[in-house]
Amino acid sequence: MITSILEKVGNTPIVSLDIRGYSKLNVFAKLEFCNPTGSVKDRAASYIIKKGFEKGFINKDTTLIESSSGNFGVALSAFARYNGLKFICVIDKNVSPINETLIKSYGAKVIKVEEPDIFGGYLLNRIKTVKNILETNANTYWINQYESLLNAEAYYKSLAEEICNEVPGDGIDYVFMGVSSGGTITGVSQKVKERYPNARVIAVDIFGSVIFGKEPSKRLIPGIGSSMRPKILNHAKIDDVVWVSEVETAEACRELLKEHFLFAGGSSGSVYAAIKKYFADKEVEEPANVVCILPDRGERYISTVYNAGWVNMLKESQLMAEELV
Repeated sequence: MITSILEKVGNTPIVSLDIRGYSKLNVFAKLEFCNPTGSVKDRAASYIIKKGFEKGFINKDTTLIESSSGNFGVALSAFARYNGLKFICVIDKNVSPINETLIKSYGAKVIKVEEPDIFGGYLLNRIKTVKNILETNANTYWINQYESLLNAEAYYKSLAEEICNEVPGDGIDYVFMGVSSGGTITGVSQKVKERYPNARVIAVDIFGSVIFGKEPSKRLIPGIGSSMRPKILNHAKIDDVVWVSEVETAEACRELLKEHFLFAGGSSGSVYAAIKKYFADKEVEEPANVVCILPDRGERYISTVYNAGWVNMLKESQLMAEELV
């Protein structure tokens, strides 16, 4: 018997996906949206707070602060409350209304950044806001998912260990993960490369993100991509990158729901689209085990990727942009 649902972080289901037209691929999806607050970020939130108390950089009077596009803010607000801590969450205007509601409901103080940064996103201004608050508030600890090695360690010791143990047969040949703050792919790639040195780690990014050197542009789907390259990625072991558009992301989310009964979020759709894109022009002679991480739930995107009008608007915008090129 557990005393709180927050004690059930990890050990999420892994399911096999039969993708039409890709018969040589054994695709296994790790359903991270089955974590207590609905995303993979529960792993890092619970782990970092626990380590903070153990190592002494967090105490009962510490106020936590973090910049978040939504999911990490939800996770931190829940685990901060569970541990009797105050939490300040710096979000931006692209955060989903559901995530914002959840963050506030768990008792966090929310600061919303409205001004876009030089790349058209909000991350740089969110971080600037965090740093300003740190200068004027004592005993405030910045989680800093973009640099903290504890963030990567959380996934190295939990998520990565689970998928390495769960994939049947000869183990892992490919791992596909979306990239935003960088902690998940850093920790998972380190462990996977230890266990399966020949496995290929494929990072998934969105057009408009600058993480892997593409030109910046406006992005509407939170949870994937970034206005900067997180320093934590210097420790990641990445073999290749696949970029997908937000239209491809939305279509893939709908396919996950229709074909596989998985109501998953935007970054999950990006990863699913990237698998099909990566293998579309590759000859796969022998069966390959492909693992993908589906980070969060679909209801947080009900007004975007699951909204037909929003998707049509996105398609029209993309078409206009292509005509201008």
